[in-house]
Amino acid sequence: MAAGSPANTRDAAGPYQIQAAINAVHSFAPSFDSTDWRAILTLYDQLYALTPTPVVALNRAVALAEVRGPAAGLAAVDDLRSPALDSYYLFHAARADLLRRLGRDEEAAAAYDVARSLTANPVEQAFLDAQHAAVLAPGAD
Repeated sequence: MAAGSPANTRDAAGPYQIQAAINAVHSFAPSFDSTDWRAILTLYDQLYALTPTPVVALNRAVALAEVRGPAAGLAAVDDLRSPALDSYYLFHAARADLLRRLGRDEEAAAAYDVARSLTANPVEQAFLDAQHAAVLAPGAD
């Protein structure tokens, strides 16, 4: 086998193995609250080193929010603003959720509106509509 062939690098995790590990951590957690977010953040750090895409960076920022809190996550998400993510509805949905968690309800509602405008999927639209309504409802946290 030639140097650098798959047989010679099988001990090094590639992007698919890391993605599978992230999914495994999520799958083995009995609940959202018991998810090992530190492990997921570490795995996203590894994945980003191999595939530094805007979506991987966004997913890493979401994991960061679970480890260090919504303010840290929002700062990381806002640092990612780019044309590539400005048209990605999940970027705006993630921002909206973090803004909501920080009590910045009007900004969260606006971000939910942008997210909704960027998806044509009716199920996603309904979810974003419900989130938007909930964030502006009297007594919302």
